[in-house]
Amino acid sequence: MLKAIIIDDEPDCVKLLALQLKMYCKQVDVIGEYTHSEDGLLGIKELQPDLVFLDIEMPMMNGFQLLEKLGDINFSLVFVTAYDQFAVKAFRFSALDYLLKPIAGNDLTTAVKKAEARKWPEKQQLEILKQQLKGDEKIWPEKIALPFQNGVTFVELKQLIYCKSDNNYTHFYLADNQQYTVAKTLGDIQEILEERNFLRVHRQYLINLDHIKKYVRGEGNYLILSNGQSIPVARNQKERLIEKFGWL
Repeated sequence: MLKAIIIDDEPDCVKLLALQLKMYCKQVDVIGEYTHSEDGLLGIKELQPDLVFLDIEMPMMNGFQLLEKLGDINFSLVFVTAYDQFAVKAFRFSALDYLLKPIAGNDLTTAVKKAEARKWPEKQQLEILKQQLKGDEKIWPEKIALPFQNGVTFVELKQLIYCKSDNNYTHFYLADNQQYTVAKTLGDIQEILEERNFLRVHRQYLINLDHIKKYVRGEGNYLILSNGQSIPVARNQKERLIEKFGWL
């Protein structure tokens, strides 16, 4: 059994999530329900849960401040939030687990299955998420978190040359010849990276515009990147390159 705690300043949300866990996730035992972040902090310290469902926006002490007071995090963490689509990108960028209110049963079961793997969040992931949620200030993180089976890899965006689609997977190619693969579609990656000077130039390729070295015209237009890799440019994406650089 997974011992779980729910921390949310909305009592109805706490009760509903506890009920959903009872219905959909028999392997979860809710041992604490808190509507005040201070009480939730004490509950975590005293009860030592395996899993915490945590709201971010709470009065007095928000979710980030609560986690900072804990220090090391030795439990699985799922954020529960009413944030909009903008914040969804932030969670994806940090590779942290989240549930959007109202919570769907299948999303809840997926989150619990991940928690069973006992993947604890890293401080760097939390920092990336905090930076992302300051979107109005345009403070973009320098790294993206890439989840893999046993943890998370942090990749500097300036080192990421391009991404390549492989059905439901995406391969990441770096300037130091490192390569990573994540279980995300290129569409998912495009959604969060195209605001960071990346462009999808082909159905299979998303590139870092800073790594373009040459554009070659012809029957098959293509780019040559900083690592010498040739990347095809789809006809309907040529105009987007023009918009970005004002050339061609």
